[in-house]
Amino acid sequence: MPSDTVNGGAPPPARPSFLRRWWFDVVLWKRILAALVLGAIAGLILGEAAGSLRWIGELFIRLIRMVVVPLVFLSIVSGVAAMGDPRRLGSIGGRTLFLYACTTVTAVVMGLSFGALFQPGVGVDFAGVAPQKLGPPPSATDHLMGIVPLNPFEAFAEGQLLGVIFFSVLLGVAIPVVGERAEPIRRIFEGGAEMMLFITRMVMEVAPFGVFALVAWVAGTMGVAVFGHVLLIAAALLSACVVQVLVIHGGLLKVVARLPVLPFFRDISDAVMVAFSTSSSAATLPVAMRVAEKNLGVSHIVASTALPIGTTACLDGTAIYVAILAMFTAQAFGIELTASQLLIAGLTTAMVTIGTAPVPSASLFTLAAVLATLGVTPEQTALVVGFILPFDRPLDMTRTVPNNTADLAVAVTVAKWEGELDLAAYYAKPVE
Repeated sequence: MPSDTVNGGAPPPARPSFLRRWWFDVVLWKRILAALVLGAIAGLILGEAAGSLRWIGELFIRLIRMVVVPLVFLSIVSGVAAMGDPRRLGSIGGRTLFLYACTTVTAVVMGLSFGALFQPGVGVDFAGVAPQKLGPPPSATDHLMGIVPLNPFEAFAEGQLLGVIFFSVLLGVAIPVVGERAEPIRRIFEGGAEMMLFITRMVMEVAPFGVFALVAWVAGTMGVAVFGHVLLIAAALLSACVVQVLVIHGGLLKVVARLPVLPFFRDISDAVMVAFSTSSSAATLPVAMRVAEKNLGVSHIVASTALPIGTTACLDGTAIYVAILAMFTAQAFGIELTASQLLIAGLTTAMVTIGTAPVPSASLFTLAAVLATLGVTPEQTALVVGFILPFDRPLDMTRTVPNNTADLAVAVTVAKWEGELDLAAYYAKPVE
């Protein structure tokens, strides 16, 4: 038999190209992890020169944020329209908001508890710290009014997710109500959502390069010593985030959804690493939606409803961080906190984190509202922000992870309750 034929004369299969074997055939999370490690090494070697790589990471963030608003809009409209009966939206939305409220409250408790345990503010000296004044925090009324956009197109242009979500839900409900005449519109939105998911997959192919540049920039310009100045804050934050993710989010899946947690944590690696490297829940949303549907088996109906809401209404990591900073501030200025003050501060933290912009360092702008409940003056708040701001980026990277895992855990749980979870997909290992 000739050496170039097998199976009855058929030519042997072509050997995969070098690029395919060493790039496209490698699972995405492994590529991102390798980029993260190499970026940290490159940053420590290059030092300040690593700042020249920042534009690559910023370009990646721009690419991924480019798809956020159209993806949210098209996905929600198509998902809500596919429900048929608007009452299903009430069931899915109600359960989603209830679980988000529960995880946010536990996150606040975690932050206050670990802040009290580690006592990061004891003995802090603010001498030489340049105050950083913040604008007035948005009130509860501002958050409420922000849900209804004056102009939907303005909300799209400015990336106001709450307004986009509200308008998208209304449009999605209108399609099945109108019925036959709106059927062509429903198909257009359905096809548009598929197109945006395809664009997201293409954008994610450049994720390793963006992660490499972002991590190199942080490591090179700040170095590992950055944690030395705020070691206790970092330790409290990291410990609280780990407990929140493993115990609370894992427990939600194990106890409430009655699902094993190992497939969940195995399959969300892509989203977690993008969340860590970009420090932005909004930038992670397209990846989270892809992971929820493709890896975890969450239906498009639930993913397109629960995840966009979670991006703006459930920021567990932010709640943990603000609560820790509240304890840090009280300890630094010698404020003896009563049980009622802790309760009010905790409730305020839970409320102000809802609607916080899902972008880097946004949590610092909600801090003033929480500290005001403790009797902290604006001048003292400015000192705290001035102290923490130089170190906020690596801390922000850490706290974005539980923001993301909370959204995905709630989406899986709601999907299980609603019978919208593909169990075979949930248990199966993802195939790239």
